[in-house]
Amino acid sequence: MRIRFTKMQGAGNDFVVLDETRGRLGLSTAQYRYLADRHFGVGADQILTVRPSPANAVDSGVDFEYLIHNADGGEVEQCGNGARCFARYVRDRGLTTQNTIRVQTLSGVIELRLNPDGRVTVDMGAPIFDLSRIPFDATGLTPQAQGSWCLWPLEHKNSPQAAPVFIATLSMGNPHAVLLVDDVDTAPVAELGPIIEQHPRFTRRVNAGFMQVLDRSHIRLRVYERGAGETLACGTGACAAVVAGIRLGLLDARVDVQTRGGLLTIEWAGHSGDTPAAVLMTGPAQAVFDGEIDLPERI
Repeated sequence: MRIRFTKMQGAGNDFVVLDETRGRLGLSTAQYRYLADRHFGVGADQILTVRPSPANAVDSGVDFEYLIHNADGGEVEQCGNGARCFARYVRDRGLTTQNTIRVQTLSGVIELRLNPDGRVTVDMGAPIFDLSRIPFDATGLTPQAQGSWCLWPLEHKNSPQAAPVFIATLSMGNPHAVLLVDDVDTAPVAELGPIIEQHPRFTRRVNAGFMQVLDRSHIRLRVYERGAGETLACGTGACAAVVAGIRLGLLDARVDVQTRGGLLTIEWAGHSGDTPAAVLMTGPAQAVFDGEIDLPERI
């Protein structure tokens, strides 16, 4: 099975983009995993699929459907860096002439805006704090208050003698656990990342973010992503970290997030009454190359 693809990157988070606007490829979980494999396939953190607006779209203003599969082949709800690449792809390929695009994702509709400076702004929607919707099981835990929010103690299942780590947890369409660290360069991302990702209190697993606060408008961030491992950048992870930092009283409403792959700018106005504002993320998106690959029918 021979298919065409485009390799793209946003702040070092890299993607294989597939065009299904003319018909479905019908790929299996194993085939998505093969495409993402850096030894046998193209290599990517996620596979992004462009589809026409679905017949059952939540509203009539949806322009496209956007699917995301992680490197392990599993479908996930959201990918912010991928969303920027999605916008750049559909515009550059002539699939739309609009500068503002609305797309249906597994977690809802998001709005993408192409800016004159070449960067893309994504309306990521409002953060979700309801523990049952993240989802996070806090049974038996006593939260530690900070700012207008709290940190949850997360025990080390694999290391009973270790003290628990304290996390802020929320969803940006996908689940995130944010840890405060003194220095992201020495943070135990490789050790703690997979433990947190697969922690039984997160019933759908979780993305683990390690945040270093430099000042009220600048942070550094590393993220161990669910189903992908540590990536050079994570858009929803940057959003989650900034929202957490604002609610914990550490950050202002506009924050530059330095990832290992590049700079993202996150804006969040907080709450208006009981309703949280949408999170805006701005950053780069770039096509790297086009290609074709012979994809095994059975893997």
